[in-house]
Amino acid sequence: MPTLIDQDIAHIERVMRPSLYGDAAGPILSTAYWRRRLHQLLDEHHVTKAQLVAIDSLLLELDHFDRTTARPVTRQTQIYPAQTAAASRPGSAPVKRASDCRRSRVRKCRRVVAA
Repeated sequence: MPTLIDQDIAHIERVMRPSLYGDAAGPILSTAYWRRRLHQLLDEHHVTKAQLVAIDSLLLELDHFDRTTARPVTRQTQIYPAQTAAASRPGSAPVKRASDCRRSRVRKCRRVVAA
């Protein structure tokens, strides 16, 4: 019987691609939205190796979509605009963003999966 996280991953797999390619006006939901959903799954649940592989695959697909579409990043697509703005102020110490922590965690998990 599939668990709730398996159902969430399956739902994101089904819905993410059509929403990214949307219509002539562009994506229906941004890559930032989908990344946020996937990182929530990583943060809130204990994922199995198979689930981690599926989530990692979807994150890599989002990276590929961002590289190939080469859209300029707008303020609406930033995940944490307040933190990035604070880090850009002169004289302020760099702020470690939550997304940086997640990226390092995903990279660490990719090494485990590859092993």
